[in-house]
Amino acid sequence: MLSAFGMAFKTPDLRKKIFFTLSIMALFRFGSVVPTPGVSYTAVQTCLNQVQTGGLFGLINLFSGGALIQLSVFALGIMPYITSSIIIQLLTVVIPRFETLKKEGQSGTAKLTQYTRYLTIGLAVLQSTGLVAVARTPGRLISGCNEAIIPDTSWQRIATMIIVMTAGTSVIMWLGELITDRGIGNGMSILIFTSIAASFPGQLWSIRVQKGLFAFIVVLAVGIAVVAAVVFVEQAQRRIPVQYAKRMVGRQAYGGTSTYIPIKVNQAGVIPVIFASSLLYIPSLIVNFTNSQAAWAVWVSRNLVNGDNVFYVTAYSALIIFFTYFYVAITFNPDEVADNMKKYGGFIPGIRAGRPTSEYLQYVLSRITAPGALYLALVAIIPIGALIVFGATQNFPFGGTAILIVVGVGLDTAKQIESQLQQRSYEGFLR
Repeated sequence: MLSAFGMAFKTPDLRKKIFFTLSIMALFRFGSVVPTPGVSYTAVQTCLNQVQTGGLFGLINLFSGGALIQLSVFALGIMPYITSSIIIQLLTVVIPRFETLKKEGQSGTAKLTQYTRYLTIGLAVLQSTGLVAVARTPGRLISGCNEAIIPDTSWQRIATMIIVMTAGTSVIMWLGELITDRGIGNGMSILIFTSIAASFPGQLWSIRVQKGLFAFIVVLAVGIAVVAAVVFVEQAQRRIPVQYAKRMVGRQAYGGTSTYIPIKVNQAGVIPVIFASSLLYIPSLIVNFTNSQAAWAVWVSRNLVNGDNVFYVTAYSALIIFFTYFYVAITFNPDEVADNMKKYGGFIPGIRAGRPTSEYLQYVLSRITAPGALYLALVAIIPIGALIVFGATQNFPFGGTAILIVVGVGLDTAKQIESQLQQRSYEGFLR
């Protein structure tokens, strides 16, 4: 693997792509620490020592690499683009126009990408407005903070902050597209990877300082085991064999080949965890904004804010399992796959073409989604176990959304470098 890594840097065009990607990643991290005009940098740094972001704010802060709580130029991070991409993907099932564009190939995909950009800007305006409104009362954004993060609350200053944060989101989109076009890997995924990985050293060192050397070694051992398990499951797939019949067109014979349909154990990726986290935080967000002292508000504060109770863990796991089945159902259409196979003369050995093939694919998909959903739920509640053992979920990087994204993006990027090395007859990373 080390020799293959060296060969990647010895190849001029591949080396140029790698250095370009690293440069964009460095620029992205620089923008994550540049404060937005109107934000008191001293007050933010004072409050960072007592930061306790959680729920939806914790999720956005994770994707922004800590830029959210610093109210930097890139405070919103990549979250508006992720949200808009998910919305557009879901709407392709609901809106016939979007479904038609999806089937049109490259031109339709370009149009959907343009819609995603417009929606990203709209969401950035809404999220930046909400973030600035929350930051005007610092205790809502950072628990226990009494500093004036935004000293000047005039409408001109607030409007400037919203415009700057929205522009920062646009720049992030542009940087991601630059990586996709000129660098290595998917640009947006690389930026998410950069944001999450940047927080790992600080979190690990925090455990070393607060809990001692023994806890630090235990966390590293558990982290290595979790990463190995996540890599194993992310690579696992069920391969359904497909045979294509021979057919004669003139004097040429076509078909007669064998292939397979890969169905991953974790077909839904990290999306169900994001959906479950966001939905579970809505009740506590309502309580936070209304400041209600009613019985229902007390119950929500007791059961849906912290993850140290059975009800929270149960609800969180149930939502992840539900959204896993839901997302797989809308992204993998057995009827469409069966029709395409039948159109091109393909069939699964032992299964008749058409409806029986669709029913068989649905059966396999439902069976393989069950362990995938349980796996996602288990990985997602690892930080909750760390809350009990180590006292703070922010100090445990090897679990939840973070580890799923880091491992998934790392594997995809390594495969892309591997394929480019194989094109030049060099030995790849994964051999």
